[in-house]
Amino acid sequence: MTDTAPFKILTVCTGNICRSPMVERVLQHGLNLITPGAYSVESAGTGALVGSAMEPHIEGFVRVLGANPEEFSARQLTPHILGSQDLVLALTRKHRSRIVELHPALLKKTFTLRELARILPQVETPRGSSVTERWATVIPLALRARSLKGHNPEDDDVVDPYRREDEVYEQMRQEITPAVQVLLDWELHHTQALRPRG
Repeated sequence: MTDTAPFKILTVCTGNICRSPMVERVLQHGLNLITPGAYSVESAGTGALVGSAMEPHIEGFVRVLGANPEEFSARQLTPHILGSQDLVLALTRKHRSRIVELHPALLKKTFTLRELARILPQVETPRGSSVTERWATVIPLALRARSLKGHNPEDDDVVDPYRREDEVYEQMRQEITPAVQVLLDWELHHTQALRPRG
């Protein structure tokens, strides 16, 4: 456990029953294994199906990945929710734009999931610092790296599978899972230096 408040991450999609809940639960599960108590991951939707559970396909994916889909309830994204976040991960560029419309001060703390996963491995971050200190260093560097060209902007989005074929759900899974793993690998790499040897 940590002796400071957890670093707060919000994931955002449209209905808050497919993409963002999957990221929420899988990312939280992985971070809990690496740095228990250091992070709090939640989600919301720009057009949420308020009160709904996860879509059944998503529940299955979450379980297979070792996380818990239970006791989930979709909620609408609001400026109040956004106001308490340290980092916001949108599932598409359109969601990112909506987040910044609702809370302009988050412009410098909002990325799409796949965008941040693409950038993080390129950013030099001091090892051995606390979670909050690491992110305070890495976010400005990631923002600078975002402006670099050389990739297809559409690759920063995750497809919306809602009420579509199974193949689209699988495409969504293949877009989310590696991106979340990059974040987890980054966290593991930077926390290993904090652990005593022996």
